[in-house]
Amino acid sequence: MALSREQIAQRVAQELKDGYYVNLGIGIPTLVANYVPQDIEVMLQSENGLLGMGQFPTEEEIDADLINAGKQTVTMATGASVFDSAESFAMIRGGHVDLTVLGAFEVDVNGNIASYMIPGKLIKGMGGAMDLVAGADNIIVTMTHASKHGVSKLLKSCSLPLTGKGCIKKVLTDLAFIEIKEGKFHLLERAPGVSIEEIIKLTEGELVVTGDIPEMKF
Repeated sequence: MALSREQIAQRVAQELKDGYYVNLGIGIPTLVANYVPQDIEVMLQSENGLLGMGQFPTEEEIDADLINAGKQTVTMATGASVFDSAESFAMIRGGHVDLTVLGAFEVDVNGNIASYMIPGKLIKGMGGAMDLVAGADNIIVTMTHASKHGVSKLLKSCSLPLTGKGCIKKVLTDLAFIEIKEGKFHLLERAPGVSIEEIIKLTEGELVVTGDIPEMKF
């Protein structure tokens, strides 16, 4: 059974490590803030100038002036700091973010990512995506494995304008956790109840399956 958006975020949260500075992109990545393991401390960073985002607020906690880069209201963790976006991007460009979690339209076997525009459709802007993929070594992409029409998003070569080239090493979809290396997708884990055959069918790029592939655990 395919993972929900919340389950994808929950699995990504297992990749967090104590002391990490983490940037969460718009969409599924923002949900990761709700699943940070209780036995570790991480600082969540937002391009608009916030270091130390907490979980999404309850109705009683909402502060309309406190938002993330996606204009969603957020809370602040103990020790959080607020600064301008220039300092935020200096942090990103300087390689001071330990893990970046991004959404995407497409990813290919060479680690290329297309995440910011579909030609002919209105876009609000680039956001921080290009800076994030250029300034981070550790990036996890979250996305659905295929479109609602069953067209794969894990491709031999991206068809949309690229956000970054050769920068993506791991992808977590609603069906699988995949590593990208040596010009191929490598299957690491599969969603509970999802068969390897189903994953292969919905993966356009070459998928390497080695040994017994475990199901994700939550």
